[in-house]
Amino acid sequence: MAIPFSASQNIFLQTQPRIDAGIASSSLLPPYSPRLQSPARSKSLKLARRLSLRPIVASLSELPSSTTTATPSTPPPKLPLRKIPGDYGLPFIGPTKDRLDYFYNQGREDYFRSRIQKYRSTVFRANMPPGHFIASNPRVIVLLDGQSFPVLFDVSKVEKRDLFTGTFMPSTQLTGGYRVLSYLDPSEPNHAKLKQLIFFLLQSSRQRIIPEFHATFTELFETLESELAAKGKADFGGPNDQACFNFLARAFYGANPSESKLGHDGPNLVAKWVLLQLGPLLTLGLPSLVEDLLLHTFRLPPVLVKSDYQRLYDFFYQVSGRILDEGEKMGIKREEACHNLLFATCFNSFGGMKILFPNLLKFTGRAGPKLHRQLAEEIRSAVRSNGGKVTMAAMEQMPLMKSVVYEALRIEPPVALQYGKAKRDLVIESHDAAFEVKEGEMLFGYQPFATRDPKIFERAEEFVPDRFVGEGEKLLKHVLWSNGPEAESPTVENKQCAGKDFVVLVSRLLVVEMFQRYDSFEIEVGKSALGAAITLTSVKRASF
Repeated sequence: MAIPFSASQNIFLQTQPRIDAGIASSSLLPPYSPRLQSPARSKSLKLARRLSLRPIVASLSELPSSTTTATPSTPPPKLPLRKIPGDYGLPFIGPTKDRLDYFYNQGREDYFRSRIQKYRSTVFRANMPPGHFIASNPRVIVLLDGQSFPVLFDVSKVEKRDLFTGTFMPSTQLTGGYRVLSYLDPSEPNHAKLKQLIFFLLQSSRQRIIPEFHATFTELFETLESELAAKGKADFGGPNDQACFNFLARAFYGANPSESKLGHDGPNLVAKWVLLQLGPLLTLGLPSLVEDLLLHTFRLPPVLVKSDYQRLYDFFYQVSGRILDEGEKMGIKREEACHNLLFATCFNSFGGMKILFPNLLKFTGRAGPKLHRQLAEEIRSAVRSNGGKVTMAAMEQMPLMKSVVYEALRIEPPVALQYGKAKRDLVIESHDAAFEVKEGEMLFGYQPFATRDPKIFERAEEFVPDRFVGEGEKLLKHVLWSNGPEAESPTVENKQCAGKDFVVLVSRLLVVEMFQRYDSFEIEVGKSALGAAITLTSVKRASF
């Protein structure tokens, strides 16, 4: 989440190829040596050598092959240069009208779709909410196709400073007075150090990920089954939130929230804290006039969640001592490091899982028994052939399962909105035309339109479970969900989500756990402020 949760917004690292706690190092990249920006470059180099981390991605088959691209004999045809269509309207009136259309009169997707039709272009000018009083300048150039969209990831062309949530930035009072990693541009010295700290967090937790996920989500499924037996249906949302929060605390920090002063309150505290940051971008189903005044016109004061945030901070400070020690070695103050760990865990990781896991159930549940049978057979066969354990090696033998996760990320990416400010005069190309952008202009992309581009994907609006099997893997470069393409990796020099591969891994683990346990399941799908609301109506326990 910009979303939210990058959503919110992660990469495993390890130092040597081995199998620990059932996790196989299925693919290693060359030694990871970030170019840390600090006053003394020699000190930075020592830090890189001391960590000597190697990032691993979730799949061998996802690593780019070493190929030589032949120079084309003829240059591609030059696209016609077109003036960017659209306008911003009168001050105050134009942004207000666009905001009401975006949230209420049309809704988000129809807002963009109607303007594509009106201007006959996937590139146009418009105002993005929230507008006046919260955001001083709502004017953006909208990019809605897979050809133009990737410029938003190119930090040589666009600046990402304070753009995580778009045309406005939440108060730093919500993050301890610090601009946390998600709001930093890679050109800022602190970006590299803080991103390396998140890499270290992920590396240090690698042995706990699979066993803790299994333990935590076994508890979740048992809770859901009990509710199903008692009521005939079971809400997935609340129990999933609790399971995700508990899993992250156990896996990242070796701590159980229920045994601390935090108890079971973590997810609710996070929800209230996130609301004050993302409220200007959300609809909660309140009467439109009330909601627009409450959420989209004035900022909610940070004092409303001050005590809640303090409880979260105290918990993370208590359980993350080893990570904070490492941060101090990198030159990061313990307090700043803790606020960043809290944000990365609660906003980015927890938020991403909160959105993505219901989506996975929505798409696989709607696909029906045939896909369920195929997934169950593939997953159980691979696990049996790997000694009955879920490992990275076993998951490499599950191409359909991997494709299902990628297709869910493609068709409904958890991070819907993307922003960048032009660093210089640019020419941006859509499929049909080229457009001149001036230095300082704000670029905005609605990610689901780029990842459902019919000129890139056949049956682009459909959930196609095996889309990325075999030759289909070549399309992964067009799967955009984590501030960069799926086929690329996070580094300290880009804005790719530090935990990208972690999010992919835990999403795969959810599908694996589901079809280890069940032959099939049925659901009802509703809406929530952040995506799908899932209710389980039946499950069929594993029979083979």
